[in-house]
Amino acid sequence: MAKLTITTFLTLDGVMQAPGGPNEDRSDGFEHGGWSVPFADEDFGRFMDEVFRRVDCFLLGRRTYEIFAAHWPRVTDEDDPVAGPLNRLPKYVVSRTLDRADWNNTTVLGGDLAQEVGRLKEERTGGEIQVHGSARLARSLIALGLADELNLLVFPVFLGTGRRLFPDGGPPTAFALTGHRTTSTGVTIQTYRPTGPAAFGTYELGE
Repeated sequence: MAKLTITTFLTLDGVMQAPGGPNEDRSDGFEHGGWSVPFADEDFGRFMDEVFRRVDCFLLGRRTYEIFAAHWPRVTDEDDPVAGPLNRLPKYVVSRTLDRADWNNTTVLGGDLAQEVGRLKEERTGGEIQVHGSARLARSLIALGLADELNLLVFPVFLGTGRRLFPDGGPPTAFALTGHRTTSTGVTIQTYRPTGPAAFGTYELGE
């Protein structure tokens, strides 16, 4: 069974909307797009290259798919560590409204999310099913307990508004930290895997 991983950029207050540019996603009046760009460095690029070397296929929400499809097919260097896999490998876009998906090797998934993703995890065995961005999809996958690993890149910036990653609802879940590093610009990269239900207790205070 393939492992489903979510890789996402977050601000200190958990915002993941439009990290890559001012016009990437202005929905709900968001005006702070491009907030991750000032922090890009070689450490950041090295980590992302590592992630893309592990991919078997991509699972994307409609908005992220459309952003990617408008840009990456124009990068024709097959050796590019990001463009190469994105243009070549299978892409599954989750949408009930998408009419066309013309980007090479794209399939639209419009049925029950848990069933569709469960089937995909059974069928794909060569590497990771990777979710990048895709805020609504990522939130649903986390709430349904379908994410096997989270790569959270936390940028040292606070926005105060914007779409956030973690959903309300879903079962309380504990995670184990399986990897961490910090870039030269202060981005913390943390990898977590779910370990089961969250545990609770009470601190015993001395008398």
